[in-house]
Amino acid sequence: MTIDCQNGQHAHHDVYAAQCPCRAMLDLLANKWSALAIGALEDGPQRFGALQRLLQGVSPKVLTQTLRRLEDTGLVDRTVYPAVPLHVEYALTELGQGAAVPLRLLRTWVEENLDNATSVPGHEEPEPSVAK
Repeated sequence: MTIDCQNGQHAHHDVYAAQCPCRAMLDLLANKWSALAIGALEDGPQRFGALQRLLQGVSPKVLTQTLRRLEDTGLVDRTVYPAVPLHVEYALTELGQGAAVPLRLLRTWVEENLDNATSVPGHEEPEPSVAK
């Protein structure tokens, strides 16, 4: 399926085409930390520390890189408040709120269906107990 480019920069958008700029956006949104950061911001603006606590396992470096990529693509706004110490908040833009909808559905589907998957890296199934 292709969609005509609304801003005229490209003839059309087709995520299956190797050179389509859609691929970069798809890569960003399909990234685990991007999907989780967008989900964490659905309830409203968050500070960096709050995001890091919520996204257990993300390093400060990776979270910083992820938030910068989301900001660079227009999915997240970064607001700096002049205070000591510096107060920075991240919030979803309108575009980011739109991306949050299918990502929320994907996160929900994963949580609901994880136990039905036959093999998931990092997910250990408990050994069945054997009656003796």
